[in-house]
Amino acid sequence: MDAFGDLFRGLRAQGSLFGSTTLTPPWSLRFVDGAPLTLVTVLDGHGWIVPEDGEPEPLRDRDTVVVRGSGTFTVVDEVGTSAEPLDCGEFCSAPEQGGTRHRLGWHDPGEGAGATLIVGAYPLRGEISRRLLDALPVVLRVASGGTGDPVLDHLAAEVAVDAPGQQLVLDRLLDWMLVCTLREWFDRPGGEPPGWWRAQRDPVVGEALRLLHAEPAAPWTVAALARRAGTSRSTLAKRFTDLVGEPPLTYLSRWRMTLAADLLAEDGARTIAEIARTVGYADPFTFSAAFKRLRGTTPSAHRRAVLTTGQF
Repeated sequence: MDAFGDLFRGLRAQGSLFGSTTLTPPWSLRFVDGAPLTLVTVLDGHGWIVPEDGEPEPLRDRDTVVVRGSGTFTVVDEVGTSAEPLDCGEFCSAPEQGGTRHRLGWHDPGEGAGATLIVGAYPLRGEISRRLLDALPVVLRVASGGTGDPVLDHLAAEVAVDAPGQQLVLDRLLDWMLVCTLREWFDRPGGEPPGWWRAQRDPVVGEALRLLHAEPAAPWTVAALARRAGTSRSTLAKRFTDLVGEPPLTYLSRWRMTLAADLLAEDGARTIAEIARTVGYADPFTFSAAFKRLRGTTPSAHRRAVLTTGQF
């Protein structure tokens, strides 16, 4: 598992396709109390994304937009449209519609150009997903013409039919589309992707990152990591710090505590000692001290807080 792939752990669409929406102008869809991550793609037509606190972003034919955060945003045919907004909650559908495929609004091919939107909501939870969200702006847009275009073709074909297993296919296609969109955005000319993204392309640091994510509980030292990555200790330490922004073992400690935080929240049956061993600490006391140093609270207090508030 690489650093990018690891952040998608638990990030899966499951019944998240809440609309194949075909509308004739003027139209306005307002998303309220939404999921932490929403993907909007235009199969045909055009429109605008208007975030609650931000500038409108154009949506052109076969563009894809990712919106971060659960704040209100609106998708409209034109900025300043006269249409009354239709409020869409987390799944923008009534329970009996099942979240699979339905139509909002109306479309008459004889009355001008319509717009067909596919919208997927990701109800993310946990510290691992938060690391990905922290690397994203509130709104990002990727134009057509990239690696996501073939996925759009599959989405269009699947939305057009009702067949057994459709929801499963649509969910996986949305996951694929999200990965393609974020890859394109991180690699855009003039972009400023997070250090861990840039570092993955480095032959030395990229291998070290892959090892840390594949074996986070291993008893790593810089020397052992350098040996596995095929370089010297000093070269690895410098290149890793320059590209990622922190030394290898500091990165490892933070990643271990991120994993531990999610394990504490997910599995109340596992003891602190068991979780400590899972993330590479033989001694639960050493683990607890490291957790408190990096996260400002003890593992037990973190678990209690999650159980009390339900915020994971």
